[in-house]
Amino acid sequence: MFEAKDGVRIKKKEYRLQKNEEFQAVFREGRSVANRQFVVYTLKADQTHFRVGLSVSKKLGNAVERNRMKRLMRESLRLLEPNVAPNDYVIIARKPATALTQSEVTESLKHVFKRAKVWQKQGR
Repeated sequence: MFEAKDGVRIKKKEYRLQKNEEFQAVFREGRSVANRQFVVYTLKADQTHFRVGLSVSKKLGNAVERNRMKRLMRESLRLLEPNVAPNDYVIIARKPATALTQSEVTESLKHVFKRAKVWQKQGR
């Protein structure tokens, strides 16, 4: 769970894009930025926190490897949360991301958020 600025815990569901229509809106109306490990689609939204949808293709490995990648991405987003603009995001993992450690995933996502110009200097 993420902790809000006022100390109140926020449910994980509030941080997720869940419906296909939400994903499609980000793809259709948003813009994309990429590095070697991740592609990030960004759509400006009027909300207090970001929402994210994660995509890891079957081409990247079996279910165990794909779920590990999603866990690493979620933990990185938890760490980066105070500095990420409150927009909607869809993050797609590329093949080189499967070989990364937790800290490398965090740095790579930080890099792609900076390229997307949604990184805000504050917090941790």
